[in-house]
Amino acid sequence: MLKKGILKRITISSLALLILLITYFFPTKMETSYPQTLSYTDIKTSAVYVLDKASFVSRISMKINANETIEKAKEILNILTIKSKESEYLPTDFYGVIPVGTIIRDISLDNGIIKVDFSKELLNTTKDIERKVIEAIVYSLTELNEVENVLIFVEGEQLLELPFSKEKLPSILNKDFGINKVYDIDSIKNTTKTTIYYGSKQNDTFYYVPVTYVENNAQEKVEVIIEKLKTSPLYESNLVSFLHANAEMTNYEILENEIKLSFNNYLLDDLTNGNVLEEVKYTIFLSIRDTYNVDKVEFNVENDSENVNFIINSLE
Repeated sequence: MLKKGILKRITISSLALLILLITYFFPTKMETSYPQTLSYTDIKTSAVYVLDKASFVSRISMKINANETIEKAKEILNILTIKSKESEYLPTDFYGVIPVGTIIRDISLDNGIIKVDFSKELLNTTKDIERKVIEAIVYSLTELNEVENVLIFVEGEQLLELPFSKEKLPSILNKDFGINKVYDIDSIKNTTKTTIYYGSKQNDTFYYVPVTYVENNAQEKVEVIIEKLKTSPLYESNLVSFLHANAEMTNYEILENEIKLSFNNYLLDDLTNGNVLEEVKYTIFLSIRDTYNVDKVEFNVENDSENVNFIINSLE
């Protein structure tokens, strides 16, 4: 009797094991596999120059939907236009400068020169802001790779002076026009212009603010740029530079379309990892790019342990 009980339990256990094995190797429900496709959206952006809360004409990055240069230019100008549909996408506390209701009557591009004919509303501005309107237009459009110079027309006639101050405008406008100008001159002779980019932050937006210094300064401009970035930029402003006060430019070489810079290791934010702050790299790069009209800046840091070398030819 005992022997029969043992045999029965062995039989039941064997059957259970057999069922388990059949289930494992021959599943009753097949697992479904779905192919996965990873897609990446190429988000196009462009730098546009708008007013910040402190009334500086400031460089921010905006998404641009257009593909062709002319269409990009139209979209950028619409972003700059007060109360336009496109201006609604500006970050909080940033503002367009082109007067409300201004429309683009005509726009064309030829050999790097973009010609824009605005409606008469472009002149509906104030003495305090009329120059900033031109600065924002010129700096925004010349950020486009294919645009080097800007011609501004109003109702078919070229704009050659500002309506209130009567300041004469060059017939061909580019970044040499200057932006957020600061004057420190003793004489109108032998003046120089150097554009320095500083960092600023508003709410959660970090951005760059260019300031063009008009001075009687015989120094090479690259030396002026580094010296000014090591010191406080403007009295009671929210502009900052991240360049260490002990950073020294040990050598530089000015080539046709490139400038090479050498620094001591105080350019680094951490002497052990050989990194340079993004804000330091780009304030120097943007300042040199606009002052010298070059496309590439090469950095070399003479660190004790190893040389750090990198090139910047765009704002990444």
